[in-house]
Amino acid sequence: MKAYSILFGVVFLLTLFSCDEKNISGLNVTGNVGEILIVCDDSIWQPPLISELDTALTQFIMPYWPDVPTFELLHRNSKTFEGAIKRHRNILFLTIDRGHTALVPSIVYRKDVWANRQLVIEVTAKNIEKLYDVCRDGLQEVHDSFDTAEWNRIRKYFREKQSPYVNDKIADAFGIHIELPDGANIVTSQPNFYRIQLPNASRPIQFIGTGQQDVGAIYSGVMIYQYPYTDSSQLTHKNLLKARDTMLKYNVPHETSRLYMGTQYTDLVYPESSNTANYNETISGIEMRGMFVFKGKATHTTGGAFWSFHFVHPKTNKLICISGYVDAPSTTSWTHSLREIEAIWKSVTFKQ
Repeated sequence: MKAYSILFGVVFLLTLFSCDEKNISGLNVTGNVGEILIVCDDSIWQPPLISELDTALTQFIMPYWPDVPTFELLHRNSKTFEGAIKRHRNILFLTIDRGHTALVPSIVYRKDVWANRQLVIEVTAKNIEKLYDVCRDGLQEVHDSFDTAEWNRIRKYFREKQSPYVNDKIADAFGIHIELPDGANIVTSQPNFYRIQLPNASRPIQFIGTGQQDVGAIYSGVMIYQYPYTDSSQLTHKNLLKARDTMLKYNVPHETSRLYMGTQYTDLVYPESSNTANYNETISGIEMRGMFVFKGKATHTTGGAFWSFHFVHPKTNKLICISGYVDAPSTTSWTHSLREIEAIWKSVTFKQ
């Protein structure tokens, strides 16, 4: 029976990709942002393998609290993989093929198989032991590919629905272009500091650990600021944070008198930074992630997450920061909103 299941899985996968190609024009992906659909036989989808997949694919975006996983895993077998589920945004096939002659499992990447902007990845191994091995040690590239596909979808969607007025104002003030969603609104406009409010997200949100859903408000926005660039010491972690705190203190007041947005420096959520680049790797810089709180005469209880990108503009010789933030209840998942922030700063290009 087990051999039959494995054979059926191989035949099923071959059938899927040997069918005549269909016109997918106008067919959009299904599923929620931050989901990966695992398609494999039920005999494969067992606790040992599930544990390896969970470790490899649901990595946390650090240093946020509560934890923000990059992905949630869903499962379908060959019998239930039909209809609209085929258009899921991220699909990972796991297949055992006794006829697989390679010493290591193969990993094949396919785009736009059943829907536009869909990513389908197939992992084929000779036996279950080899499949365990690749799931334990060889899925980082798979994770990163799904991750890139996710923020790229959002970036392209924002580009199609962008607000020309806001984008033109940013281009004139900072010499850059970024993809912002329609409905984005400039709420603070200073010579070297803009704060843009993104459309409030009133969407179903999952209350972590309860299995319940409700509609809740998630507030998010983007700040852009610049200051003269003199030398590379300004790009150290310490100095980027110092400049951030100064800019926020004087430009992002809280509605409560004498409070302002500041950075949270507790050990659990101390800001982290790393070298990175924009979506097409034409702008190199430093990304920073952390938490914010409102400070002043007394620390306010509200706050949230931020994700920023710091780089030098070669023509203006200004150090520019694009810093997105998310203010949402701690009982909800921030994954979708943080991916939107990532897509925005990843989209940056220099004004021509």
